[in-house]
Amino acid sequence: MLKIINVVGARPNFMKIAPVMEEMRRRADRLQPLLVHTGQHYDEAMSDSFFEDLQIPRPDVNLEIGSASHAEQTARIMIAFEQVIKEHEPDWVVVVGDVNSTMAATLVASKMSVKVAHIEAGLRSFDRTMPEEINRLVTDALADLLLTPSPDGNENLLREGVSPEKIRFVGNVMIDTLYAQMERASASLVLEQYQLQKKNYCAMTLHRPSNVDDKKTLAGILDALHSVQERLPIVFPIHPRTRARLEEFGLNSVIEKQKNLILTEPLGYLDFLQLYSNSRLVLTDSGGIQEETTALGIPCLTLRQNTERPITVTEGTNRLVGNDPAVIKREALNALDNPPTAGRVPDLWDGQAAKRIVDAIEEASR
Repeated sequence: MLKIINVVGARPNFMKIAPVMEEMRRRADRLQPLLVHTGQHYDEAMSDSFFEDLQIPRPDVNLEIGSASHAEQTARIMIAFEQVIKEHEPDWVVVVGDVNSTMAATLVASKMSVKVAHIEAGLRSFDRTMPEEINRLVTDALADLLLTPSPDGNENLLREGVSPEKIRFVGNVMIDTLYAQMERASASLVLEQYQLQKKNYCAMTLHRPSNVDDKKTLAGILDALHSVQERLPIVFPIHPRTRARLEEFGLNSVIEKQKNLILTEPLGYLDFLQLYSNSRLVLTDSGGIQEETTALGIPCLTLRQNTERPITVTEGTNRLVGNDPAVIKREALNALDNPPTAGRVPDLWDGQAAKRIVDAIEEASR
C-alpha cells in the first residue's frame, strides 16, 4: 500500500489535485492518499468554496499558514509540513504548480528522503523576477518524478540536465477538471445575476504584483479598459490583492466612471467557469486561464511580457500583450473586430491526465 501525501496551497492547486485525488481513490486497494492544505490561501472565497465546487473531500490536514512574505510563508510551511511527514511517513509527496507551498513541501520531503512527484513540471517563463519561476526551478531540481503538461516542459528539463528517466509527459490535468465540470457549471446563474448575454461580454482577472502593485501601471490598465467597456461589458472578479491596491492608490473613482466595468467578489470555480467559457474575450494575467481558454477556443489576451505556457501562444488562442495601455487597447479592440481563428488543442489535453499521473507514480514505485 503506497501512502501518498498530496499538497495544495492556493486556488489553482485545487483544480489540479481534484482529478488526481479522484483517480487515487479509485485505486484504494493499492493507494492511500492524504490531502494536506497548507492554508497559503485562507480567504473562504479563494479556497473553501473550491472544495465544494470540485467535490474534493475536506483536507485531512490543514496547516492554516495564512498570508505572509514569501520567506516567512515558506518557512512556516516547512516547519509545519515536517511534522506531517514525521507523523504519516509517506512513500510519496505530490506537489502541483508553482506556489510557495509547492517549493516548501518539496524541500522538506527531499531532505527527509521522501520521493517527490511534481505535477506541471518543466514550465518556464525564463523570468526570475517572478517568485513562481524560482519555485518551479527549485522544485524541479529536487523532484524524483517530473510530470509535464506539454512537450516544451520535457525540453526545458532535459536542457537543465534532468535525467530522462525522471520525466513523464502526462498532459494537462487542469483540462481534466475543466471537461469534468462543464456540465455542472452550466447550471450556474452567474450570467443571469449580472445580466450578461453569451458571447457579448469580456471576462477579466488581474492579480500579479507586476500589474497591480504599481499605481501608474494599474491606472494605465484601467485606462485601457475604458474603450473596451464602451463596446461591451467587462466582468472583473476582483482578487483581494487588487482590491486593496485600488483602495490604497485611490483608483476606485476610475472604476466608478466605467459603467460597463462590472466588479464582483471572487467567484467559485463553477461560477467562474460559466463566466469565462461563455465570454467573447478574456483578459488575464493568470497562468491557468491561458490553458483553459486554449482548450475551449476562446480568444485570450495575457497582460504579461512572458508566459511559462508558450504552447497556448504557439498552438492555442492566447496572445501576450504586456501591460502597456495602448497595446492592451489596440489588441483588445482588434480581437473584438477580428476574432482569431480557434487554435489547436495541444496533445494529451484530453481529460485523461490524472490517470497517466497516477500510473506514472505507481510505475516509479516498483
